[in-house]
Amino acid sequence: MSINLRESIKYISHYFNLLHDKEDEQEVIEQVRGSIVFRGTNLWILIFAILIASLGLNVNSTAVIIGAMLVSPLMGPIIGMGLAVGISDFELLKQSLKNYGVATLISVVTATVYFFISPLSEAQSELLARTSPSLYDVLIAFCGGAAGVLALTCKSKGQVIPGVAIATALMPPLCTAGYGLATAQWSYFFGAFYLFFINTVFIATATFLGSKLLRFHPVQSINPDTNRRGRRVIYTIVFLTLIPAAIMTVSIVQKNVFQRNMHSFVRTELDRSGTQILSQQTVGDTLRVVAVGKEITDEEIAEARSRMHFYGLGGYHLLVIQSDAAGDLYALSSHLSTAEHTNALLNAQIADLQHRLDGYTALDTLSVRVSAEATPLFPSVERIAVGRLGGQLTALVDIKQGSSPDRHRIAQWLRARTQDENLEVVYK
Repeated sequence: MSINLRESIKYISHYFNLLHDKEDEQEVIEQVRGSIVFRGTNLWILIFAILIASLGLNVNSTAVIIGAMLVSPLMGPIIGMGLAVGISDFELLKQSLKNYGVATLISVVTATVYFFISPLSEAQSELLARTSPSLYDVLIAFCGGAAGVLALTCKSKGQVIPGVAIATALMPPLCTAGYGLATAQWSYFFGAFYLFFINTVFIATATFLGSKLLRFHPVQSINPDTNRRGRRVIYTIVFLTLIPAAIMTVSIVQKNVFQRNMHSFVRTELDRSGTQILSQQTVGDTLRVVAVGKEITDEEIAEARSRMHFYGLGGYHLLVIQSDAAGDLYALSSHLSTAEHTNALLNAQIADLQHRLDGYTALDTLSVRVSAEATPLFPSVERIAVGRLGGQLTALVDIKQGSSPDRHRIAQWLRARTQDENLEVVYK
């Protein structure tokens, strides 16, 4: 039995062995060394890639942004840093750091100039998505870097590198940072630059680990003490980079779990045939539910209250607000289905009420989506509700206590998201 197990493990491990397809080390190093230099053609390609990405962010075109990422040569110096540390090639590390700094500076300056002169100054959703990184961006960067170094060091390279460039998305954060500088919105600049730094650190870390896993030989020998100090520096940088992303991720996950529990509670305990739930949101320690149609009885509401703790809502008080106008709609609809003849006035009333009900439902759906999308972008926002007040589309934004939100940025995003330049934003 033990012999068969060993043979099975050996047979399976053959498929996962990375060394049999390993490229010549010297050839890999020379290839990396050639990709880190930014002058002449490489420099102009970088500038044009930044301009393409900036245009894509400006007009909110995903396809254009992907095209820019395929053109971008930014991966070179980042992989060079990771490989240089892995093989103890300090000359390669110095060149990679120098060219990485040059490439980053030129990219940010190019994007800043573009957004400064661009007539389109509104921040679109593609741009806003690059301002609030999380732990998921760390995982994407690490996995992308691992795939990149394996593709670079194997004989059959395939088409992995372009895919890595798209997945890790190095260009859009730099363009967003340029937008932040051009419009003096520092939260955009620092959020986007932090995302770029995450990508840099974890692509380089994956490359470093890959060089060790593939048993690359050190270019020069270093004493064990220096080696230990170098590893401590790497671990410290990785740890410090992880902390803010981890905090933001925990907040996002908690918010999403709560929203899912709240929607599950309302759907299971309060949604009835003939009843339309227009909105559900928390205000302080109150869960406020707005419903139209068939009335939810006091007994049903009391039963729902008694089950709130099963959904993690034990600390909240349930308040159900029911609309009489919607009840009229359902009464009229019932009368219409049984009457043989209906006059034109009754039809007009039903159509009007139905139109209003459809509008409420559409705005409720929009509110749910906007609140979910706003969570990772604006940690200071508690929730967002969208509705019409006197014919004016209005967004009510609940802000967490003690936070100082970028109100101009939130308003910009909401107007872009709702595609209504006249949207009125009210903060509470």
